[in-house]
Amino acid sequence: MHFIDVNQFIREHITKRERSMFEQDIEQNRELLRERIEDKSVLVIGGAGTIGSSYIKAVLAFKPGSLYVVDTNENGLTELTRDLRSTENQFVPEEYKSYPMNFADSAFEKMLRQEGPFDIVANFAAHKHVRSEKDKYSIEAMIDNNVFKAKRLLDLLAQNPPSHFFCVSTDKAANPVNVMGASKKLMEEVIMAYSASMPITTARFANVAFSNGSLLDGYIQRMMKHQALSCPADVRRFFVSPEESGQICMLACMLGNSGDIFFPRLEDSELTSFKSITEALFESLGKPIHLCASEGEARALSNSKDELEKYPVYFFESDTSGEKQFEEFYTEDDQVDFSRFSGLGIVANAKKPSLNTVNQVLDGLAELMQREEYNKADIVAQLQSIIPGFEHIETGKSLDQKM
Repeated sequence: MHFIDVNQFIREHITKRERSMFEQDIEQNRELLRERIEDKSVLVIGGAGTIGSSYIKAVLAFKPGSLYVVDTNENGLTELTRDLRSTENQFVPEEYKSYPMNFADSAFEKMLRQEGPFDIVANFAAHKHVRSEKDKYSIEAMIDNNVFKAKRLLDLLAQNPPSHFFCVSTDKAANPVNVMGASKKLMEEVIMAYSASMPITTARFANVAFSNGSLLDGYIQRMMKHQALSCPADVRRFFVSPEESGQICMLACMLGNSGDIFFPRLEDSELTSFKSITEALFESLGKPIHLCASEGEARALSNSKDELEKYPVYFFESDTSGEKQFEEFYTEDDQVDFSRFSGLGIVANAKKPSLNTVNQVLDGLAELMQREEYNKADIVAQLQSIIPGFEHIETGKSLDQKM
């Protein structure tokens, strides 16, 4: 089985776009982007992940004066630096520093005060997987990272506001059915409470093809270890490439009005099933699929010492908690503007609560999570009281129970 060019595979079989869908928007705004980025100081939090690192590359094309990157993933920061330093014609400012730290730690606050203020701040630190909601402990960690830490960051930045602040959201914040989506919807409202005091934007995402930790990225890991694959047969998603993911965030961060929520302009016809991607992947690899009836059969075949003519794959019907069968980027109550960009839409009427309201909401949530006795259902109920329309899909099953 030979290796494939992942980026080419994404273009041919997933996004079905030879060029970025945001190329026109970047070209039309190139001078304005240069004006707002060139020689400016940039801080990227969560910059070692797929979207954060792609944002960094999009911004570096306009030659900022300095770049500071913070991430808890020390290995990821190392790979980011090696990637930037190893890429031909890649601009990296002389003042480039990467810090393996948590953006809620005292060391981060010290760095921010002494090395800042920064002109541009982008936050990509987030729990992004639906699989992260298993029980009260995992949910508490998710809400702390996605909501409470984001607010603490803004409280720090409010002392010396940047010219541009961006915090990544998710498509799952529109009519959320899982705690991850609800936490991001709450995050949107929290950051919007600061939108009058500093320019703040966010973006709701499609799936980023082959992003770190994604199902498709997992395929590469499984095949390297000669392990079987499993894939939901009934789930379809919108996809953007890693490059496009960074460009969405750059455009939102640098060109958005404070309070804007950006999203990619994708049509229902561009929904792609994981099953079709899986089939296309093995066709590109020149390896037939052996359809398995269970995880057990797939594992048994992959453990065979003999070289198999077909690769074991188990397709299943999705039955885990919080799994949405379709994607949407805005609701019927949102005022959507499609006139400003060719590849992007904007939710222009995002709710902007007062800081006093935000503090009351978060105090109530914190009080619940500080109790000795509470459960996942209590947190879901509390979130439902805060976020109208949050309809949690609970099946009692988690993705951690699957291959």
